[in-house]
Order: sequence, then C-alpha cells, then structure tokens
Amino acid sequence: MSENNSQMKSFITPSEVIEFLYCPRFIYFMNVLKIKQHEDKRTLVNKGREIHELKLIRNKDYIRKKLGCLGKETDVYLSSQKLNLVGKVDEVLFLENQTAAPLDYKYAFWDNRIYKTLKIQQTLYALLIEEKYRKKVEKAFLVFVRSKDHIEEFQVTDSLKQKALDYVNQICDIINSGCFPKKTTVKTRCLDCTYKNLCF
Repeated sequence: MSENNSQMKSFITPSEVIEFLYCPRFIYFMNVLKIKQHEDKRTLVNKGREIHELKLIRNKDYIRKKLGCLGKETDVYLSSQKLNLVGKVDEVLFLENQTAAPLDYKYAFWDNRIYKTLKIQQTLYALLIEEKYRKKVEKAFLVFVRSKDHIEEFQVTDSLKQKALDYVNQICDIINSGCFPKKTTVKTRCLDCTYKNLCF
C-alpha cells in the first residue's frame, strides 16, 4: 500500500458530513469498521429518491422562471482532490450577477428553518462548484418537495465555507487515525440509531 493510501482517504461526501454532524461515531462505524447502515430499507429514503428522480425529469425550466437565473446544469457530479470532496448536486444555477449556486430537492416539509446539516451540505456543494466553474458562490437554494416545492435560499458565507472544510478535516482525522470518537451529546439520537447495539 502506498504512503498516500495508508494516510489519507481521498474523498469525503457531503452525506458523510451530515452523518458526522448527527454523530461522529457514524463515521467510525461506516468508514473504519466498514459496517453499512442499510438505509436502502427505509421507506422515506426510497420515497425521497423516487421524488428526486421525478423532479429531475419534470422540472426543467421552472427554476429559471422563478429565480431569474440565466441557465443551469442538472444532476451534476463534482469532485475535488484538493478539497477531498466528491458529490452530486441536483442543479447548478448560473445567476444574472455572474455567480453560481447549488439547488437541491429535499423530500421534506418546510418548517420555517434551514437546519445546520442542510447548510453545511449545500456549502460543500458550493465549494465544489466554485472550483469546477471558477465562479463565486454566494447563496444556495433548497426545494422542499412536501410543501408544494417551497423554495428557500440562504447566504453561503466565507465563515460557513471554513466551518464546512473543518468538518471534512475532522472526518479525515477519524478515518486516518482509526480512533473511536466521542458520541453525540443529544441522547435521543441514540434511541433509533442503526449502530446502538455496537456503540458503547
């Protein structure tokens, strides 16, 4: 095994960062011990994927009309060796002020707040978009499918970008060191956890 492969996991996904924010031990079980969650058995996950695929087919022009963007690319694969990131974003929007923005569909209801996990996920997409297209990303958009395609936007700040990269580095540290991290401080998350029988 090369020194590079033994010391560094090349790519982290935004989904892994979300798992880390839920509980750092998810990363240990998934990436160090290689124990899968079997999330494909969850009904809501499957439903969300079906809606996601349907939206990519049906909604080709409405975003441009609603947000006034100049153009977009759909279902875009993004990767960066420099950032140790890889992911696929539903849409990359190109806006009138020469900036770009990620847009993601969420099979969820809008409940008057954008959670930290979603902000970090979209910020990681923003960083990938900036590198690939050489365009500044200042905002991100979320479509809440179960609230009649309600659209929300938030500002992607420099501090948010740095925070997102810090999480990626923390994940790399867990994977490369093999150390068992502290669990979440939110005890209710442990009740329905996939790994609760393994966690101690």
